[in-house]
Amino acid sequence: MWNIWKDLKRKDHKRYLGGLDVFKYIGPGLLVTVGFIDPGNWASNFAAGSEFGYSLLWVVTLSTLMLIILQHNVAHLGIVTGLCLSEAATQYTPKWVSRPILGTAVLASISTSLAEILGGAIALEMLLDIPIIWGSVLTTAFVLVMLFTNSYKKIERSIIAFVSVIGLSFIYELFLVDIHWTMAVQGWVTPSIPKGSMLIIMSVLGAVVMPHNLFLHSEVIQSHEYNKQDDASIKKVLKYELYDTLFSMIVGWAINSAMILLAAATFFKSGIQVEELQQAKSLLEPLLGSNAAIVFALALLMAGISSTITSGMAAGSIFAGIFGEAYNVKDSHSQVGVVISMGVALLLIFFIGNPFKGLLISQMILSIQLPFTVFLQVGLTSSRKVMGDYVNSRWSTFVLYSIAGIVSILNIMLLFS
Repeated sequence: MWNIWKDLKRKDHKRYLGGLDVFKYIGPGLLVTVGFIDPGNWASNFAAGSEFGYSLLWVVTLSTLMLIILQHNVAHLGIVTGLCLSEAATQYTPKWVSRPILGTAVLASISTSLAEILGGAIALEMLLDIPIIWGSVLTTAFVLVMLFTNSYKKIERSIIAFVSVIGLSFIYELFLVDIHWTMAVQGWVTPSIPKGSMLIIMSVLGAVVMPHNLFLHSEVIQSHEYNKQDDASIKKVLKYELYDTLFSMIVGWAINSAMILLAAATFFKSGIQVEELQQAKSLLEPLLGSNAAIVFALALLMAGISSTITSGMAAGSIFAGIFGEAYNVKDSHSQVGVVISMGVALLLIFFIGNPFKGLLISQMILSIQLPFTVFLQVGLTSSRKVMGDYVNSRWSTFVLYSIAGIVSILNIMLLFS
């Protein structure tokens, strides 16, 4: 009897440890999540909540669903082929196709880095009254030190810590306001387009699905050095990757939703329209107290730093992939990609008189490039030559191309708007 009891306990223990396996796979998705809680998203979300209250929460839900499908698909590419999106494009498409797309992706990464660096600089200005230019230099220098002196695992842990701080900051601020939860739930699931809201709807949608995140996810998903020696192990990795993506994207959905909820419960309720991030912080202080304003600025600083780190990693991955290499910060091609993205972005900031306009310009550049990256990805994952038995099904291909078309149309509309 005692031996039977010990055997049962041993099986329960193994089952328990097996259930905890999922936590070993959490990480790559959170690096991607940082990309859609960056300063550009902050500006769009606070504009949505302050102008239209809870009515545009559904946009966050829709964009997150589309993002889950696209990021899950590009992660499959990385797991099955062992190549990032840039490497796969170089290997499986003609140079006249891959080089222009990857070249514009490098330009998009510069645009992304510009927005992220500006976000960190704006936060430093809020907290310490440091001028935007010097705040940009400090943010860039800190991120470069992080990228060139830390291993991937350390950076991953840092990003998870930053995301945690951002999430806890908004939880703290939500406790200070009176949320109308009935209207919030209705806003999450009921699409509505209030008069004059189309530009903000397109901004929120366009800021969530970003080119560099697709390159980044296909790269970092390989960094865990999964055992993929047979079909069973590949399927196991694909399953756990889905859990990681779902968990991480839901975290992003919650943080983006919290921004709109906060803006709706404070600014919209008071009839105040927020047009820039500095204004949001200064307006929060009389409404919620100085602590809330400081927490807001600290969370923005965390978002700016962490998203700049992931932007630099994505740039290194794209540039190295052009030469058929994986991202490795000790490799010269990866280093050049990081320095190009950060250096050119910082240089451009010196010529930007209006930081808010700089954020808008960066989003316009991303809007131009995004359709090329999305269609490149779907084309590769729909090719049996690339994916083998793990090629997209016909239904998956239809859904992915539909999402690619919708995202492309919305971003083109945003550009012209």
